[in-house]
This record gives sequence, structure tokens and C-alpha cells, in this order.
Amino acid sequence: MNEDIINKDNLPKHIAIIMDGNGRWAKQKGKLRVFGHEHGAKTVKKIVEACGSLGIENLTLYTFSTENWSRPKLEVETLMRLLVSSLKKELNTLIKNNIKLRAIGSLESLPSLAQKELLEVIGKTKDNSKMTLTLALSYGSREELKNAIVQISTKVKNNIISPDSIDESIINNHLYTHDLPDVDLLIRTSGECRISNFLLWQIAYAELYFTDTLWPDFTREHLCEAIVNYQNRERRFGKTSEQLN
Repeated sequence: MNEDIINKDNLPKHIAIIMDGNGRWAKQKGKLRVFGHEHGAKTVKKIVEACGSLGIENLTLYTFSTENWSRPKLEVETLMRLLVSSLKKELNTLIKNNIKLRAIGSLESLPSLAQKELLEVIGKTKDNSKMTLTLALSYGSREELKNAIVQISTKVKNNIISPDSIDESIINNHLYTHDLPDVDLLIRTSGECRISNFLLWQIAYAELYFTDTLWPDFTREHLCEAIVNYQNRERRFGKTSEQLN
């Protein structure tokens, strides 16, 4: 694809990706699932760099869900090992490309070494400003919403917030993503057409893009195709086409 057809004045400010298909990719090649995760990690690097060079301001990756803890022990251990090694390996790349790293989810449930490496990279990139890369780790949107409700309820009980004042902005302020804009474009690879408990509040008006491409095969060109598809859609936010015109 010729990237010149991308309208740089109409880029999605926030892209979120459900990186699906590592296991199936490995199975097709007669390999263990962990082989797919290792190659999927290489795709992460390529797509992060592509988003940075295209001018995407926010990229959120569904890296490990709360449900993924129930996967086979070897697979979970491999994913955690990949997380630690990738963080160590990519720190200099993040700094060089002026990318800030963030993480959302139940981070306290991660292994201590993963938490340590994560916090270290977050700290060393906190002043970077070209793009924010957010990793959703041990993340579940229903849990995020439950936690927000508990926090708001506690503040109401302690007369910090009036029930009548609760609006979308107050709910937003109690989510993990309180300092990120809503998702404009949600991409899911591997042909599955579901959201899988990912950013349910934040994708209320996102454009959804599903591709049959398995995550290890997802390239910069595939990313550009998704962005062009997004730019060719009419985003009405509840209004009519005539109102927008």
C-alpha cells in the first residue's frame, strides 16, 4: 500500500489492538504455542515503531487479560518471560523514539520481576512525549469498571462526591485510562469478531476493524490498511449525515 493515501490530518488519536492468533500461527507451522508468542513479540516492536513514525499519539495493546491466567502454566510463564525480556530489550528503542510507556490492569498480580522491569521502564520513559504506548496487563474491562464503581461509591459514602454530580467525566476519572482519550480505532487480528472484555467503556464510539491476518503476520501495511479503512468511514457519534454536513 502507498502510505501517501493516508490523510495525516485525520489520523486516529488512539488505536487499540487485540493481538490475537499467536497460538494458531504456531500450530499451523507445527510448533508449540510459545513459538507464536515469541514471533508475536517481534510484531509488537514493528507496529509500535510504525505507529510512532505515522504520527499516532496513543497506542494501547491487549497484552495479557485477566482470563489469560487460566492458560497452561508453561504458556503463562513464557508470556511473563517475554514481557520481562522485551521490556529490557526495548527500553533504548522507546527512549530513542520518544515513546512513553504506561500499563493498565491488575499489575500487582504480575510476577515481582515483571513488575520491577515494568516500573523501571515506565519511570525512564515518563517524560517522553511523541507517543504513549499502553500495555494492558492482567487487564479486564469489567474489573476496571467494578473498581471505578467501588471508588466512586466510597467517595459518595464519605460525602466527597454528590450522587447528582456523577457524570461521564467522573467515571472516566476513575478508570485506568483516565489520562487517555477514548479509542478511535480498535483492531483485532486473527478473524475473531468479538471484544473479549477489552476497554468496553473506552470503545463506545470506536470504529471496529477485524482482519483475518494472524498477529505474527500483521505488518505495517496491514496497519495502514486499517487506518485508511477508518478514514473512509463516516463517524456520526449519534448524529445524522446531514447534521455533520
